[in-house]
Amino acid sequence: LEESLLDDPEALHFAVEPDAVGGDTAWVAATSRAWLAEHLSQLDAAQVFVDRVAPLAWPDDLPRGHFFEVPGTAEAVSLRWSHTDGVSTLPLQGGLARQFFPPGLVHAAQWSATPAVATKAERWLGTTVTVQTPAQRALAVVDNAWDLRQFDLARRARGVRALRLVSRSLMRKPWQPVRWGLGVLIVVQLVGLNLWAWRQNREVTARREAVTTTLTEAFPQVRAVLDAPVQMRKQLDLLRISAGSIGEQDLEALLGAAAMAWPADRQPADALAFEPGRLTLSAQGWSAAQVDNFRNQLQSAGWQLDASEGKLTVSRAAAEGRR
Repeated sequence: LEESLLDDPEALHFAVEPDAVGGDTAWVAATSRAWLAEHLSQLDAAQVFVDRVAPLAWPDDLPRGHFFEVPGTAEAVSLRWSHTDGVSTLPLQGGLARQFFPPGLVHAAQWSATPAVATKAERWLGTTVTVQTPAQRALAVVDNAWDLRQFDLARRARGVRALRLVSRSLMRKPWQPVRWGLGVLIVVQLVGLNLWAWRQNREVTARREAVTTTLTEAFPQVRAVLDAPVQMRKQLDLLRISAGSIGEQDLEALLGAAAMAWPADRQPADALAFEPGRLTLSAQGWSAAQVDNFRNQLQSAGWQLDASEGKLTVSRAAAEGRR
C-alpha cells in the first residue's frame, strides 16, 4: 500500500475489512497509529476496556452522507461521503462537490448532519437530513462489523478481562437470538424442574399418607401419628411379645443364628454379651478362615458379622442386604 499512502507506513495503523479472504481484494482502513494507540492507552489506564474500535464511515452498498462543521472554523462545512467505491471527505465550498450528486443519488442515499450545520446542509442538498449529534451518530454505527483493533493494536484479554469481553460480545445485537434462546431454555428447565419436584412431592405425600392409613387401620389405639414406620414396628413388637413369639432382636434368635453357623472345629464360646439386636462373642483363637466361614454362613441366612478387636458381633443384616 506504500504507493497509495500520503504518510509513511510506519506512522499508520491498518485494519482489513470484515470477512476478508486471503488472495482476494479487500478494503483497508488507515489511520494514525500514534493517535489511536494514545487514546487506547488512556482508556486502558482508566480501566475502560475497549472491545472494538468502529469507524464512523466505511465502504458500503448503501450510500451515506454526513455533514459536519470543520474544527477550528466558523463557517466551513464538510461532507463525509461513504459508498460502494470508498469513503471521502468533501468540502462544500465551490460547486465541484455538488456535481458528484445528481438528484437520483440524492434521493437514494441516507443523509445526516450535526445540529450546527443541518440548515446549511439541507439548503445545499435540496432535501431534508437527519439531525444527529456526534454521540448519536457514534451509537448508530457502533454495531457495524468493522473493527480497527487489529494486528499490533489487537486486544489481548486475560482472566477477568477475557470474561468481560466475552460477556460484552454476547450482549451485542447479532447475539440477541442466542440470548433469547438461552433465556427460553433456562425458563423451560426451571418449569420442568418445578413440575418434577411437584410430582415427586405428591408421590412422597401419597406414600406417607398410605403408611399412616395402614398404621391407624391396623392399630386403632394409635391416636397421634408422629413417625408411622417406627410406631408400626413398635406395635408389632408389642404384639409379638404378647403372643410369646421370638423376634429377630431377641437373644434366642441371635443364639440360634450363631449356633447354626458355628464352625464344627470350634469349642463353645467362652463368653458372650447381649444387647437388643446384637450378640457379641469372643474371637480369641479364631483363624481368618474360620471367621470368613462363620460370616458366609450367617450371610446366607440373612445375618451379618462384624469382626474387630478380638470380638465377633452378630446382628440382623440390613433390609437392602437381604434382597
